[in-house]
Amino acid sequence: MKPPYEITSSILQLITSISEKLGEVNANLLNKPSPKLRKQNRIKTIHSSLKIEGNTLSEEQITALLENKKVIGPKKDVLEVLNAIKIYENLKGYDPSNEKSFLKAHKSLMGNLIENAGKYRTQGVGIVKGSKVEHLAPPFDNVPYLMKDLFQYLKNSDEIELIKSCVFHYEMEFIHPFMDGNGRMGRLWQTLILMGKYPVFEFLPFETLISNDQEKYYKALAESDKSGKSTKFIEYMLNVIDISINELLDFNNRTLNERDRLEYYASLNKTEFTRKDYMNIFKDISSATASRDLKKGIELGLFEKRGEKNKTIYLLK
Repeated sequence: MKPPYEITSSILQLITSISEKLGEVNANLLNKPSPKLRKQNRIKTIHSSLKIEGNTLSEEQITALLENKKVIGPKKDVLEVLNAIKIYENLKGYDPSNEKSFLKAHKSLMGNLIENAGKYRTQGVGIVKGSKVEHLAPPFDNVPYLMKDLFQYLKNSDEIELIKSCVFHYEMEFIHPFMDGNGRMGRLWQTLILMGKYPVFEFLPFETLISNDQEKYYKALAESDKSGKSTKFIEYMLNVIDISINELLDFNNRTLNERDRLEYYASLNKTEFTRKDYMNIFKDISSATASRDLKKGIELGLFEKRGEKNKTIYLLK
């Protein structure tokens, strides 16, 4: 059964805006950011997604853990980060349309943090805020059937991925299939669904915007609960995605320096190329800047040079 939601004018406008920006991302070959930016964004994603759940470690501490350094902090918080690092470094090892893959991811994400990680809950749960029950999840014995239906929607619906990812995120939060880790699994799985269609989402830290204003996130969930359909949450998440892509474009347009250009070009794995090929990627730089870049790339050991003048070619090392 298709989960209930409506396609509003706001949703249509956001999809148009996101699609245009994704076209710009692809046109500028920014769908695979430089290694430096990828690392920064992964750290932001892990930090923000866990901060929403109460993790106290800073971006600096997460960076240290990513570099296999020791940090001082609560054992639970450190373990949450180490688990998340493993997951986000192996995102392509999970299949967003496969329920077994979903359970495997939860087992890795929540391993040694809760009992029965990777298994659906076997008791009733409710979300309490203050003295008020904010959300009473469906009975535990319904969870396997509800999750099966949700994965059927993912596989069989001809709805676009931007909407399907939001619907899955909301419906999974509503079902609340696990005793703990539901929020981070919802955000992780939305990323995976989007990655299948748009590779840039592997490195797009939209969780940062959620983390910066968590009340809006919880309000969108609550409004959708109240209305019995995920429309408000779809509008909220598409807006978050739209802003995140905009920030990615702004970042690249604003700060792409010599080192960023070289790292990005090397990441394209073009084994042999000319200065003209390099300038076709970075259309705003002069031939003199391109020559300086490539000279620096040789000094850094990224490329080697063959030939002279207009017969010069560069090889990726």
